[in-house]
Amino acid sequence: MKGNPITASMIPSIFTLANLLCGFLALILVIEKHYTIAAAMILLSVLLDSLDGKVARRLSVSSDFGKELDSLSDLVSFGVAPAILTYQAILYPLQSDYVKYIGLSIAAFFALCGAVRLARFNMLNITTHFVGVPITFAGGLLALLMLFRNMLPWYIYPVSMVILAFLMVSTFKVAKLGK
Repeated sequence: MKGNPITASMIPSIFTLANLLCGFLALILVIEKHYTIAAAMILLSVLLDSLDGKVARRLSVSSDFGKELDSLSDLVSFGVAPAILTYQAILYPLQSDYVKYIGLSIAAFFALCGAVRLARFNMLNITTHFVGVPITFAGGLLALLMLFRNMLPWYIYPVSMVILAFLMVSTFKVAKLGK
């Protein structure tokens, strides 16, 4: 084998792709009704997402490509996967079709707000703070709540999703931790 197959600039993207893979696996696990493991995959994505940026800064290899790949991965892992997990595990099993459709609307709203939040983050390019709650926090919190789904009342989930969705697209300044 000639040359070095993995360069320093590729290493953060490996963490980002691992984040995306965990989000994808979470979706597959939801289909297979393994909700606790799906939630764990989303929480593992939180860890991987925190590492990709740290590794990129440590290696001084931050790039526009990495930033875009990170946002796409975050949308799957922290927007779509937690929304579908919460819908399928909590909201879909409810008896009333009316409530199911409201739950589906809330899950879609959460994922859409996450997409808007990520697009705004990429456009603003602010380094001192976040504008709105990061999608990583919102999706991670939903996944964490799913670990307690047998102890918490069902209505906690749609209420949490709506509040978190609004917080993601809000203009609140949120301090960046770990900087």
